[in-house]
Amino acid sequence: MPSLPQTDNMTRSIPVVDFADYLSSDENRRNKFIEHVGSSLKDIGFFALKNHGIPLELIHQSYDNGDAFFGLDQSSKSNYSRAEISHQRGYTAFGVEHAKDNPAPDLKEFWQTGRTHQPGENPSYPENAWPDADVPQFKQTIDDLYNRMEHVSRELLSACSIYLGKEANWLPEMTDDGNTIMRIIHYPPLGDDVQEGAVRSAAHEDINFITLLVTATADGLEVMDHDGTWIKVAGDERNIIVDSGDMIQNLTNGLFKSTTHRVVNPASKSARRFSMPMFVHPRNSIDLTPRPEFIEMTSGKADFQSINAGDYLHQRLVEIGLAKN
Repeated sequence: MPSLPQTDNMTRSIPVVDFADYLSSDENRRNKFIEHVGSSLKDIGFFALKNHGIPLELIHQSYDNGDAFFGLDQSSKSNYSRAEISHQRGYTAFGVEHAKDNPAPDLKEFWQTGRTHQPGENPSYPENAWPDADVPQFKQTIDDLYNRMEHVSRELLSACSIYLGKEANWLPEMTDDGNTIMRIIHYPPLGDDVQEGAVRSAAHEDINFITLLVTATADGLEVMDHDGTWIKVAGDERNIIVDSGDMIQNLTNGLFKSTTHRVVNPASKSARRFSMPMFVHPRNSIDLTPRPEFIEMTSGKADFQSINAGDYLHQRLVEIGLAKN
């Protein structure tokens, strides 16, 4: 597996915020962090989080386990496909998913995992699948990374809540029993028979509240700027890339932006790429109707639909080819 990339110098970049400021006992540093997070999501909808506390060794181990799984033969990988639950857990094969409004399939395969069911629980989200017979260390490593990333996500949502003038637990509580998902994505070498219009991940917006992305093993992520140009997000293994999605944009009537982004094809057709985003979801019953206070802070009218999170998710799964209408 290729090593994680280091930072490149670039003219235009997404903001960088320091998680150590939020964890500090210094109220000024905490307030600085909250302001920086909120203003970044209002402006470009993206920021990079440094000093997040997740061990780099665990991230490397997770990529190694992903590499081991995706290196299996197709028949073995397909044993873990869960089409009956709209691919929300387990393996999704190359070419199944496509971006909304783009019929060409994305050039990737991926594994999805969620919060592990605990004994005696009956949660609304699907149970995880694990490739124990083929990659024995996969479950322990990936579950550990999932739990650590979810913890960071709740802290970020607390900061967002405070920025929005709410109690610290306002947004995190909405994610209790939510179908938060972490993906391990493999972008294989392109080869010579790529379908016209197909890219590794076509221009799209994330559907959820926020997304946390530990640095991929190769560059390729680009974020659309206000003028329609693309900002190349340089890889830095020390940082997590964070963006706000459609659901939090809907809830805040566009105060927080859900920004278009993509993963472009590499110059070399033999290059591979891995990435691991976590998509943080509210539980299905949460009403995403724009709140009056955010309507007042934005356009003065409701610019987004009234819908609950479960219906919103299903609607998008149909649009990207993972579920049937």
